[in-house]
Amino acid sequence: MLMISLVSCNQTIEKEVKVEESKESKVVVYQVFTRLFGNTNTTNKPWGTLEENGVGKFNDFTDKALKEIKDLGVTHIWYTGVPHHDVITDYTKYGISNDDPDVVKGRAGSPYAVKDYYNVNPDLAVDVNNRLGEFKALIERSHKAGLKVIIDIVPNHVARNYEGLTNPEGVVDFGANDDKSVTYHVNNNFYYNPDESFKVPVWENNYSPLGDEKHPLEDGEFDEKPAKWTGNGSRLSQPNMNDWYETVKINYGIAPDGTKDFDELPEGFENKDYKEHLQFWKDKEIPDSWHKFKDIALYWLDFGVDGFRFDMAEMVPVEFWSYMNSNIKNKNPEAFLLAEVYNPSLYRDYIKKGKMDYLYDKVQLYDTLKQVMQGHGKTDNIPPIQEDLKDIEHHMLHFLENHDEQRIASPEFAGNAKKGMPAMVVSATISTSPTMIYFGQELGEPAAEDAGFGKPSRTSIFDYIGVPTLQRWVNNKQFDGGQSTIEEKALRDFYKRLLNFTINSTALAGNYQDIHLYNRKHTNNYSDKVLSFVRWNDEEKLIVVANFDDSNSYEFNLKIPQELIKDLSLKDGIYSVKDELYGKYKSNLNIKNSTGTINIKINPLESFILKIY
Repeated sequence: MLMISLVSCNQTIEKEVKVEESKESKVVVYQVFTRLFGNTNTTNKPWGTLEENGVGKFNDFTDKALKEIKDLGVTHIWYTGVPHHDVITDYTKYGISNDDPDVVKGRAGSPYAVKDYYNVNPDLAVDVNNRLGEFKALIERSHKAGLKVIIDIVPNHVARNYEGLTNPEGVVDFGANDDKSVTYHVNNNFYYNPDESFKVPVWENNYSPLGDEKHPLEDGEFDEKPAKWTGNGSRLSQPNMNDWYETVKINYGIAPDGTKDFDELPEGFENKDYKEHLQFWKDKEIPDSWHKFKDIALYWLDFGVDGFRFDMAEMVPVEFWSYMNSNIKNKNPEAFLLAEVYNPSLYRDYIKKGKMDYLYDKVQLYDTLKQVMQGHGKTDNIPPIQEDLKDIEHHMLHFLENHDEQRIASPEFAGNAKKGMPAMVVSATISTSPTMIYFGQELGEPAAEDAGFGKPSRTSIFDYIGVPTLQRWVNNKQFDGGQSTIEEKALRDFYKRLLNFTINSTALAGNYQDIHLYNRKHTNNYSDKVLSFVRWNDEEKLIVVANFDDSNSYEFNLKIPQELIKDLSLKDGIYSVKDELYGKYKSNLNIKNSTGTINIKINPLESFILKIY
């Protein structure tokens, strides 16, 4: 007899789940903003200094902390903000030049205005002189805990005051050998406005770089002549304050008129593997910026990093990615390569030609789930997304939070972390793609602080700040949830159960079939606030049902059509239904004339995963 088990995702009882290694299993990425994780200071003064508001360190990721992250159901950890970027903290006694607040966002600085690619943020080290050593030790602790390590590479732009202090032998800084008398040269690293000086943006709406405080270097000026083009592509010598004025755009061999001064990939190369891409570039003239970023990536691979998250990858030509990623894969075929690409028309090029492993599924799945969670979108819009992406679904990383997006619990998003629960079940189980969560998401962090440059609804990436829900879980660095509320513990328990289930489920690396649209047509009381689909392989069969409605329960006879019953190799009969993770739910599945029905009683914001044995 076959047995169906049901996973109820609104329960709150903690249970250890054994993780089994599998070549075919889901990947779960835990994104953590490195300088915020271990900060136990609760002052949270807007625009506060490092001394006032505190900062976390590499060393705060202890063996215990990393074990708890791993046990949450995580396979990879993305340490965000590791490369040395501009900060408004004085490190001159360590030979590091001060950064000018006129071209720095926030007091702690943007992690995407990298100042030195061959070193790490001095804020993160207990001993600044040994900051690379402390990061090396963190990588080793992470590996010991069973976690792969990801860091950022930001290929589109660097800080205006880029300055490499610890370059390996033979490495020359960006722009050091540029011909600044011309706007463009194929081997210049930057674009220039000859005979013009950079001007700080005109501040609007009473903005001041450090709030009310005046800094000695805050004078409305920054010495840059000739002026460089700005990171987001602005060619103005005085960019707008809404431009990425703290950064300068990297030149990849594309002239101002769009002409490409490099070879393009031959037709059909989207179907070739990284080895053939690597071979293609061996005898080609390569722009200098390509070499520089390839060398940076290989340096960090040698250092022990397992992969990268590439910021704004679509602003860099796909040919560069073919060159870059084939070199990375040649050194480490298992390297994890995740790219920020928001234009669906470019997805397949960046995966197939650019040799990316994964792209953000932002403008389709995330945006659609957000609308449903906010109560003004229909689940009917979700199955067509999976149909549209079915040829590349494995490559589309799923998330509900990251450093760019609003926190689910913030009033500006959903106002209640529980509204993320059905969306999380769907996001984590609907495809073979990786799942990503953002630190504090599992605790319902609302990001309510006015941090300074960063404003409520997003945890600030620009300021020294504390993350209250996380600090309660960190519990004076015991990392045991000792100060967490009952609600926070219950939510973390939900994430732990779900994520561990996904990384152990072989069906989630297998087939997918929507049954939502079928039930919308054929099932009474089945709502556009509910979603259902089936996942299976030869070893395991799952039926997922999620209720996004925060106020209404539903009861209906969920139907599984004949063709799918055949694919699942199920026979007519009555089968037991049991709660797989909590052991509380019991019911029956009926299959008659090769059509399956199961009576579903589902509460507001509840989700089920039915497993067939």
